[in-house]
Amino acid sequence: MSDTTNPETLRPRRSVLYMPGANARALEKAASLPADALILDLEDAVAPDAKAEARARVCEAASDERYGDREVVIRSNGIDTEWFRADVQAIAQAGPDALLVPKVGSVNDVRTIGEALSAAGAPAHLRIWAMLETPAAVLNAKAIASSSERLTTFVVGTNDLAKELRAVHVPGRAPLLTSLSWLVLAVREAGKVILDGVFNDLDDEEGFESECRQGRDYGFDGKTLIHPKQLEPCNRIFAPSEDEVAHARRVIDAFEEARAQGRGVVTVDGRMIENLHVEQARETVAKADAIAARQT
Repeated sequence: MSDTTNPETLRPRRSVLYMPGANARALEKAASLPADALILDLEDAVAPDAKAEARARVCEAASDERYGDREVVIRSNGIDTEWFRADVQAIAQAGPDALLVPKVGSVNDVRTIGEALSAAGAPAHLRIWAMLETPAAVLNAKAIASSSERLTTFVVGTNDLAKELRAVHVPGRAPLLTSLSWLVLAVREAGKVILDGVFNDLDDEEGFESECRQGRDYGFDGKTLIHPKQLEPCNRIFAPSEDEVAHARRVIDAFEEARAQGRGVVTVDGRMIENLHVEQARETVAKADAIAARQT
């Protein structure tokens, strides 16, 4: 259960869109897109000979006000690459909301990232996001999730995870479900945020919506995306519906009225309400209010 008083877990992250760091036009377009968060990418989307140029472009974009209230995250190259230290140095100076690091597989990896940020003079607000995309990451997820207060958010790299598992991409993601469930368990136990992986087939709109619903039902806070056309269904599915919010408000009101009258039993819409239902209702309303506040 998310802490409705914690702005880190309450902030909407329904849709988190990757933007290629080598594409200046895409970085500019991102300022007008209805994404909750943007990942400006220096890793997969950038060729080796374009890394330095992309780094400068992305950090310039992240350091100005063009993206408004969207959460801005920069994905660096991996810890074991020749570009990682230069990426962290530049990102620390740009001061986005967070640094996303691929292929985090151990507590020692988190320690290395934290030390690199400190050495680069990163501001206190700059958070660490970690990609969990290997068998080691799944098996070490509980320790990783609680290893640093600066580490707040996790992104499941489903493409790489499937590759490492030698699994097949199939509708419903049956080969990945054990890993997905375990990662949600580990991150929720730490009270942090977890985002589902990308959906690769841009022409399969029905399949994408089905996978969004699956991710929501499994407990993910949102989903990472590879194209703006995926934003609308993702935002819609990962937001509480009007009916859900209305029911949640009825639950809260009935509970408060019963408590004021000294009654211990509460029913709403013919169903008995317990404390856990009230907690869920408060979370639903808080999430809806946070989304509404972002859209105003």
